[in-house]
Order: sequence, then C-alpha cells, then structure tokens
Amino acid sequence: MINDLSLSIIMPALNEEKNIKEAIFSSISALKKNNITGEIIVVNDGSSDSTRQIVEDIGKENPLIRLINHDTPKGIGYSFFDGVKNSKNDVVVFFPGDNENDPDDALAFYVLMEKVDIIIPFIHNVEIRDRIRRVISSLYRFIINLSFGTNINYTNGTVFYRRSILEGLELKSEGFFYQAELLVKLIRKGYMFAEIPNFLSVRRDGKSKATTFNSFICVMKNYLRLFFDIHIRRIETVKGYKTLYPDSITFRKYSNGRKKIV
Repeated sequence: MINDLSLSIIMPALNEEKNIKEAIFSSISALKKNNITGEIIVVNDGSSDSTRQIVEDIGKENPLIRLINHDTPKGIGYSFFDGVKNSKNDVVVFFPGDNENDPDDALAFYVLMEKVDIIIPFIHNVEIRDRIRRVISSLYRFIINLSFGTNINYTNGTVFYRRSILEGLELKSEGFFYQAELLVKLIRKGYMFAEIPNFLSVRRDGKSKATTFNSFICVMKNYLRLFFDIHIRRIETVKGYKTLYPDSITFRKYSNGRKKIV
C-alpha cells in the first residue's frame, strides 16, 4: 500500500517569515488529506528575520515539525541534503519555504512511488511566469539534457526520491543546481522515474532567489564541475555504477529478470 510509504518533507527557508507558516500548515494539511505518515523538516538556512522563531513556535505545538538551524546561509542544495541526512522516512521531497508549490497538488501522484524510485514534476501552468523566466528555463533544460544525455522536462521542482537511493551519493552542488546534479546522477545510474504535471502558485511575498546573479554564477560553476566529472574524469558514467540500491523499485524489477545488472 502506498500509504505505508512514509514521507519526509524537506523545507529549506531563508528569510521566509511571511511565507513559512502557511507553507508548513499547507503541507500538514496535504499529508492528512492524503493519509500519508510524514514529518516536516524545516531547514532554517541562516535567516536574519524571524523565520527560526516562527518554526520553533509551531514545533512546540506540532510533533510533525522538526527544525534544523544554520547559523549562516549554506545554500538550498546543502540545506536539502542536510535535511535528507536527518530524515527518517521512506521517501523525501523538497517543498519550498516560500509556499510557491501547492503540497496537495504535489502529492496527487504520490501513488506512483509504488512503481518508480523518483517522481519528477514539471510546471503545467507555465504562463504564471514571465516570458524571460520561461526562456531561461527552456534554455537551461536544453543545456542539461544535451550535456548529460537526459530527457527531463524540469529539474527544479518538488522531486520525490526514495531516500535509500540517495545514501552514499555525493552531492557537490550547494546551490540551486543541486536538483539537476542529483537527477543526472540517478538517471544515468539507471533508476526509474516518472514525470508528472505540477501547478505553481503565485509567491505571496518577497522575490525568488533562484534568478539572482550570484545564483547564476553558482549554477554555472556547478554545471561545469559536473560536466568535467562525467565527460573528462569519467567518474560519474553509467558504466561506473555496478549495482543499484537493493531496496529500490528499479533493483527489484531488474532482479526479476527484466534486465541484467552488470
């Protein structure tokens, strides 16, 4: 039964005092509505506002909430993986602290975790973003797919992973490129995934940190490093992976004779 798969929601937050409360409670509501056993790990990434205090206050009243605190900002990738390392459940997912994604919508296809190891969302209502942002996203997607032999519609959404397949995986990207790095490595490794439509909401307060100049420089550096590792050093090639994690859906299907693991 899919409801037997417990879920850890990793929620990085940097200066989200006006959004974090709603993000937490909408996630709690979605877990209850979909009858999923879960926890919410909020990673306060060095916020200078009252984000930490708000989360602490909510946590006192709700045992589902756990807080990880960074004294200084470490980056969204670092924060996500820090949450993963401290998670306890079968599946992990990134939900943003700005409440841009509707948790209930994200969980609509959770049942697919019975069949795959990764669920990758893509934005269905793309018109919610301005034309420049859409062009940048399209170009980014084209470069990633061309560079690494993948065919993914979107890499920065609320991706669900079986936690076990992330064990032992080294994440080098501490910023917004982290999701692309994880997906490239896991898909090239052979793990099965499904892509599903996802709707974005309008951010209620503040601006996204994903499109700043510093974020762009960080993404470029991490892209070049991953490209170098895969195509020059060849340490992340398909042939370099000899087994899949035995607890994964993909491994079970391969072991049943559908495909031989080398």
